[in-house]
Amino acid sequence: MNLRDPLRDELAQHTIDDKPYWFRLDRRNFLKLFGGGLLVCLTDVPTWAQESGRTFGSHELPKDIAAWLSIAADGRVTVFTGKVEVGQNIRTSLAQQVAEELRVPFDSITMLMGDTDLTPWDMGTFGSRTTPTMGPQLRTMAAAARQMLVEMAARRWNADPATLTAADAKVTGSQTGQSLTYGELTRGEKLMKTVSTNVALTPATDWKIAGTAVPKVNGRDFVTGKHQFPSDIVRPDMMFGKVLRPEGFNATLISLDTTKAEKMPGVTVVHDGNFIAVAAANLSTAEHALSALHATWNVPTQPSNKDLFASFKQSSKTQPEDGGPEHVSGSVPQAMATAAIQLHRQYTVQYIAHAPLEPRAAVAEWANGKLTVWTGTQRPFGVRDELMAAFHIPVEQVRVIQPDMGSGYGGKHTGEAAIEAARLAKATGKPVKIVWTREEEFTWAYFRPAGLIEIGSGANRDGTLVAWEHHNYNSGPAAIATPYSVANQLSQFHPANSPLRQGSYRALAATANNFARESHMDEMAHAVEMDPLEFRMKNLIDPRLRAVFQAAADKFNWGQSKSTPQRGFGIAGGNDKGGYVATCVEIEINPADKKIGIRHVVQAWESGAIVNPDGLRNQVAGAIVQGIGGAMFESIQFANGRILNPHFAQYRVPRFSDAPQIEIVLIDRKDLPSAGAGESGIIGLAPAVGNAIFAATGIRLRNMPMASLDIAPKETASMFQSDHGTTQESLAYESA
Repeated sequence: MNLRDPLRDELAQHTIDDKPYWFRLDRRNFLKLFGGGLLVCLTDVPTWAQESGRTFGSHELPKDIAAWLSIAADGRVTVFTGKVEVGQNIRTSLAQQVAEELRVPFDSITMLMGDTDLTPWDMGTFGSRTTPTMGPQLRTMAAAARQMLVEMAARRWNADPATLTAADAKVTGSQTGQSLTYGELTRGEKLMKTVSTNVALTPATDWKIAGTAVPKVNGRDFVTGKHQFPSDIVRPDMMFGKVLRPEGFNATLISLDTTKAEKMPGVTVVHDGNFIAVAAANLSTAEHALSALHATWNVPTQPSNKDLFASFKQSSKTQPEDGGPEHVSGSVPQAMATAAIQLHRQYTVQYIAHAPLEPRAAVAEWANGKLTVWTGTQRPFGVRDELMAAFHIPVEQVRVIQPDMGSGYGGKHTGEAAIEAARLAKATGKPVKIVWTREEEFTWAYFRPAGLIEIGSGANRDGTLVAWEHHNYNSGPAAIATPYSVANQLSQFHPANSPLRQGSYRALAATANNFARESHMDEMAHAVEMDPLEFRMKNLIDPRLRAVFQAAADKFNWGQSKSTPQRGFGIAGGNDKGGYVATCVEIEINPADKKIGIRHVVQAWESGAIVNPDGLRNQVAGAIVQGIGGAMFESIQFANGRILNPHFAQYRVPRFSDAPQIEIVLIDRKDLPSAGAGESGIIGLAPAVGNAIFAATGIRLRNMPMASLDIAPKETASMFQSDHGTTQESLAYESA
């Protein structure tokens, strides 16, 4: 029985519980902004999606075609969406779907994305929601527009619409042969028609543009450097800003001396509440002025990553359980008591950074009382709300524009750089650019939550799972329910106090929960003396997950080769957000230095009907490479309110030399709706690697990252319960 709303949890995990800078306003400035009346601004409105009715909390999505697309007199089609391009190639895949339904050439489509003045309101680009929600939305509008164009031609010719066809951006009469282009029909005017949700869409089996490997829109611009990222934006007479950061988390300012900086020619110093910053005509002067500020801080004593996981479990006891267990069925205690074999294990994942190619960046400009900000964000409308709250201004006085940015991975939901640039622009009266340094990004952005996961399981000796209990402390409930068939199960997320700012990351907690679950499944497979794939298939009913496991195993030739002390094979899989994934891995261990290398990865993927196979293949491969970092290297080190490894020189991410041979198997289910694929491709890599390490060495690594752990074998007694409740010892190698 599911006791929680999964979409509500999905959105909650993408919410960062931070308040923006709240700048001071004296009475005169308040009245100048708002006049003599009373303005009440309500922000932080809950926006849990009610997708069936296309309403989102207080926001109802437009139902008229003109809000979503327009057709110019020359036949060019402009499509409007609040979704943004972050490197996942949705600019291309969404354009394909519109071109398919509208029956126009793909290259006639221009996607206008992430502009709060021009596009319909959107919750944000996250959670693999673009393909399953925005795709059908735009397809519906395009199909309705096509039908409207046919009706317009029928009226002009006094013909039966059933005798007309729309294709190649024109309407043609089957009996007369006469035709009119879409541009000739619209003459550039708006398509004013309210659309219901029951518009017939083209089935995937009939797709001609969608479902094909269309090259990335404007791909050459990204390769040649022509594309402008947020950090490349330049405005006339623009200044450069730098912000003075505290010496540690939760620090309080004791004293501040701005004298030297204020004496520098052309430098503006702003001290407003907890905001201290400078602006200058060029970056070097701004950096020099920042170094001239002298501040004294009080940084309170704070925990380090060395005493992290015990605190999660302890602090969770004081947190409210939001809605109870994620999933519960049967009686776990009763089933566990009669299970022939029982396992109880703990698994951990560390905080990791998003490490985007482009750190946070923004350019802000005030003109005629209106604030315009160009910034890299996954939530343009959310950043607009933050700016409204920070500067106490109404919605019509704020515009946020998102140029396609240099990745986000869930790490750019908040508008810190936008607010900082806007405050300096207000002080200087000129446009101001702020680009965070790599150290600022590593320190002051939020992190993927660390987590402690406890799993208990019971099985019969024939390998049938009879009990499953899964508790996640802090990292989140995403993909927490087991996909395996177990009559008695309980899965529960326990909120805890986090010493670091934490928030969304690609796949959310699905990576942590899948690492724990698939590692545990491997442990149980060995406990019942079954092949890990055979054990999974025995306990798996879901045909979609079975299909990807079989596809990956077949491509990998699972079982053909046996593991050795230097070479191991592992398998893992799972499903989340409509995507089904299975991963097979071959690892190699250097006998001299014991370093682990990932040599070969086969990943099978299924997410319904494929919109762009090339784009999907790239997403899945990219998720594998990114997953190597969290599995093997990445870990934020911190102590006393300070990040100890805030540079790439100390924070290890995957390198070219770490990239394995990657083979992707795509299963195209044209009989199923298209699901998103930006996130869940990452969840199978880590447990498959851990399982391969065990196959080679007998060492079970239950902590991510794994390469940083001592893998020197040591003998310990692994505890399994026999039928009679006595302890059966089995020689095994455990992690240090």
